[in-house]
Amino acid sequence: MVRTAEEFGAAVAQARKALGLTQRELALAINSGERFIVDLEAGKPTAQLGKALAAARAVGLRLTLG
Repeated sequence: MVRTAEEFGAAVAQARKALGLTQRELALAINSGERFIVDLEAGKPTAQLGKALAAARAVGLRLTLG
């Protein structure tokens, strides 16, 4: 269960690495800047939710409400 921005960022980073993607490649895949991915994976709480969700989807993370 993800409860913080830091945990979400760590999950994205882990999934990205498992896919063999660089931060730059993930940024390009979601039409974003590399700086966004760096900040997202670092758990920056002001990261844009729409882009954060796109990054999660791009690395195969499923988010559910529960």
